[in-house]
Amino acid sequence: MCDHHVAASGPAGPVEAAPSASASESGRASGLAEAGEVRRFWGRLGLPGLVDVHTHFMPERVLHKVWEYFDTQGPLIGGVEWPITYRAEEAERADVLREFGVRAFTSMLYPHKPGMARWLNGWAADFAARTPECVHTATLYPEPGVEDYVREAVEAGARVFKAHVQVGAYDPADELLRPAWGLLAEAGIPVVIHCGSGPAPGKHTGPEPIARVLARDPGLRLIVAHLGMPEYEDFLDLAERFGEVRLDTTMAFTDFTEQLMPFPRRALPRLAAVGDRVLLGSDFPNIPYPYLRQLQALERLGLGDEWLRAVCHDNAARLFGV
Repeated sequence: MCDHHVAASGPAGPVEAAPSASASESGRASGLAEAGEVRRFWGRLGLPGLVDVHTHFMPERVLHKVWEYFDTQGPLIGGVEWPITYRAEEAERADVLREFGVRAFTSMLYPHKPGMARWLNGWAADFAARTPECVHTATLYPEPGVEDYVREAVEAGARVFKAHVQVGAYDPADELLRPAWGLLAEAGIPVVIHCGSGPAPGKHTGPEPIARVLARDPGLRLIVAHLGMPEYEDFLDLAERFGEVRLDTTMAFTDFTEQLMPFPRRALPRLAAVGDRVLLGSDFPNIPYPYLRQLQALERLGLGDEWLRAVCHDNAARLFGV
């Protein structure tokens, strides 16, 4: 939900100032202070740690634009106050996840206009190379040449892609993307896709465009971000119809989100039934509350320790081979 449209510049754009020392220290301190509680959560479940499929690492000037957006309460979040809990330097943010015991995480990044994706993919490859816990992430956009740079990213070792229908303001069933989706389906590479209409609807958000993509490539491993909020049940429909469709939990069930887009309790049995395809996501570092609250929110659902073990670790560990 905390993804949004930002006027981020490309490689030729100005470099943004780094976070202040006090902000950086505060972000790291807030993370380290709760590390013991996070570790107790997964330790109680008998897990070796967590796997988080929805964390954001991106070029600093792009990330700072994201933070600026939340600081000014942009229209896509309805003017809701949204403090960035883990505002810190890149290395410190990665250290916080390590302290939490997150064994593997992603670097979700995305273009909002043509000409950005290949550059972002280059940055992401470098980040993955210097960050052993990172599942090498790439992105795409409907533009000429998309199949070529998607293939390049796959050949360079990308293991997950990020697509953002809301920010990119594009139809995921766009003909320009068709060969890229086919390539990713054939390679079995998952795509975390923000396609639900939360926090604000876009022209191409919602289940219908995704259904058209899956009709063409039913084997495409789409991971629907944020459980598809607020169209939770519609995206559960797709997960029930297509065996490779997965859902990530990012921000779902937390008190913050439940006030805005509550998950219908009648759908909990359906969520339990597809528990082998539900994956932990958090939106770290851009969340307006401590990381622990995502885990506590999942535990409060009462779906049992076996479900929690699968969601918080085993499903993603199996998918990515970590």
